[in-house]
Amino acid sequence: MDAIIGRKLGMTQLFAEDGTLTPVTVIEAGPCPVVQVRPAREGLPARIQLGFGVAKAKRSTKAERGHAAKAGLEAAPQVLREFAARGEAPQPGAVVTVTAFAAGELVKVTGISKGRGFQGVVHRHHFAGGPATHGNTRFRKPGSVGPGTDPSRVIKGKRMPGHMGAARSTVINLLVAKVDGEKNLLYVRGAVPGPMRGLVTVSKEGA
Repeated sequence: MDAIIGRKLGMTQLFAEDGTLTPVTVIEAGPCPVVQVRPAREGLPARIQLGFGVAKAKRSTKAERGHAAKAGLEAAPQVLREFAARGEAPQPGAVVTVTAFAAGELVKVTGISKGRGFQGVVHRHHFAGGPATHGNTRFRKPGSVGPGTDPSRVIKGKRMPGHMGAARSTVINLLVAKVDGEKNLLYVRGAVPGPMRGLVTVSKEGA
């Protein structure tokens, strides 16, 4: 299996024997039971549904508990995600652990970026702003937004103030620096999207 679900724990540092420092993000990855396997059809690869965490009985529906029971699980997972299968698909009930990854591999991490609320163009789009002295009162405003000729309207996609962050984000080509199978921890070089304790999915490049 080339993918796993996890939770971002935060960032730390790893030191090599020669003293080289590597900034890494620690991800609690798995264990993830295989809840369902959808067979390949019409040129599409098989899809594997993984679960992560355990949902409380009062927070899961009867359908969700029954769906998990078909795979031999006692409780419904807290999170369900689907991934394309590469090679032979595992059977429902199998468990994917962090040992599916190895140090030195390249992975991509997908998560929900931190929400920043309503922001102006300087913060949201990195506008330079206007002069900040000599009585200027528009040093953080966007300026003109509509052309004075045809088409005399605001063009779609114009960079404007608005809701920033809280969007699906993927970072590619991250190096796996260390794998701790006993504690289900994955150490990935660099930063990954999302807040601490935020859910992420980790996939091998090409998956």
